[in-house]
Amino acid sequence: MRSLMRTLAVLSALLALAGAQPAFLEYIERRLASFEDRITVWNDQTQRYATEYRDFKNRIISMVENIDKQREEQRRLLEISNSRIERLERELDYMETRNPIPTCIEMDDKLIEQQFTRGQDKKPKQVKAIDCVHAIGSIRAMKIVKKLDTPAGLWTRDVLSDSDKLYVFDGTGNDTVYEFANMRDFTDFPGMVRATKLRLPHPWAGTGHTVFQGFLYYIRTQPDFQVIKYHLANRTVVDSAMFPAEQQIPVYGLSPFTYIDLAADEDGLWALYATQENADHICLARMDLQTLDIEQMWDTPCPIQDAEGAFVICGTVYVVYNSKLRSRSRIQCVFDVSDLVTSENAPLLYFPRRYGTHSSIKYNSGDRHLYAWDDGYQIIYRLSMKDKSEL
Repeated sequence: MRSLMRTLAVLSALLALAGAQPAFLEYIERRLASFEDRITVWNDQTQRYATEYRDFKNRIISMVENIDKQREEQRRLLEISNSRIERLERELDYMETRNPIPTCIEMDDKLIEQQFTRGQDKKPKQVKAIDCVHAIGSIRAMKIVKKLDTPAGLWTRDVLSDSDKLYVFDGTGNDTVYEFANMRDFTDFPGMVRATKLRLPHPWAGTGHTVFQGFLYYIRTQPDFQVIKYHLANRTVVDSAMFPAEQQIPVYGLSPFTYIDLAADEDGLWALYATQENADHICLARMDLQTLDIEQMWDTPCPIQDAEGAFVICGTVYVVYNSKLRSRSRIQCVFDVSDLVTSENAPLLYFPRRYGTHSSIKYNSGDRHLYAWDDGYQIIYRLSMKDKSEL
């Protein structure tokens, strides 16, 4: 602008020297003054707009910074709330353990009547045959009955043997099994205070054992994989058999301590396993209860990856999955030896979220409950059943 004014001034001087008329000079001066005023206004507006833009930019930056701070604060508060909720759940579980309410195990009227008259009637119990046609419709409820210090383990019942006894495998390997006379002795007293120690002739490994009709079927891994049949009343080994699979690997991706998972249902004894030959999917075998021979084998479509456990109901394998980040457990793959239930027609079932992953899940065909071990918590899941034809 200064350069322009100097140029105009020089021009005005030249015109004056050239003898221009006064009227023309006045006109030139007025035009120059008008140009100068407009330039001054433009300069003022430009500075004002630049100042307003800087102020607006600073306000936006400040608002963004405040939003980031508020988001971090909300995230921190949410983490604190989640931590308090988890701590409150643990405290409630602990209080329930210390002051237990009646167990949520709901039996039908016939089972209750049988327990009531057990001490009066010494006649042999007539076990009614069960038509094996049902499948899981939903997980109706859950109940935490106790907490032990060991993160992984197994607990189960054997209703079909006309006994209220419970059996606890504390850990993933030992030679001792804890036997409780009933559920009350297990839940009302800390630890293993009311348990009878059963020292087995061969140590067990993993969490794939089961109790069926008065016999304990458990897995021995040294020197080779063996299935041991142990008579609980006589405290003797009745039979044993080498498991015929070769080059075995852990059957569940999230439970590396279990190579063979034995499962008992209304239809007999089953074994879930995996081998290097079929390293991506779980295999199923049906076993003879008397001889422990393998009657038939299947390759299921259920992947090993992210599997944490499985159980068998009426010849149908339900595989429970989780993730390494410990999300909700879910039944995501189903295999039925009769081809009536598939993963497509079976409902996708989620377990209530707890603390980690299940190290064992055992189905009891007497009360149709699942007995699970979740990060040291002993849990009962009550199932709602449907006919397979209804799925």
